[in-house]
Amino acid sequence: VHIMAQNTGPAGEDYVARWLEKQGFGIEVRNYHSRFGEIDIIARNSQYIVFVEVKTRESGSMVSAVEAVTMNKQRKILLTAQLYLQKSPCALQPRFDVAAVTTLHGDPMGLQYFANAF
Repeated sequence: VHIMAQNTGPAGEDYVARWLEKQGFGIEVRNYHSRFGEIDIIARNSQYIVFVEVKTRESGSMVSAVEAVTMNKQRKILLTAQLYLQKSPCALQPRFDVAAVTTLHGDPMGLQYFANAF
């Protein structure tokens, strides 16, 4: 039985934010909230504004991080992104990505990144 440590989510988000910056993205907002839900990271480069859902799982978890992004979760992210774009219009192409961070004893050790995940 794997029990997820309380701090793995923020550690995973920090890991993904640093990775995105290395890929040339600027981090716009982290943990953007709307009445529909939350987007973990909003980032941009010269081409895209990217809405990133970060899922952090301890190595050996039963449900993969990607499987955890359900249709209902996707809908909430889309609605939240629409609200963000209404408040902060931009001409960039929106993209919805999923970052799956694997941890071992709470420390990020791997990343699977899915651009255009939905």
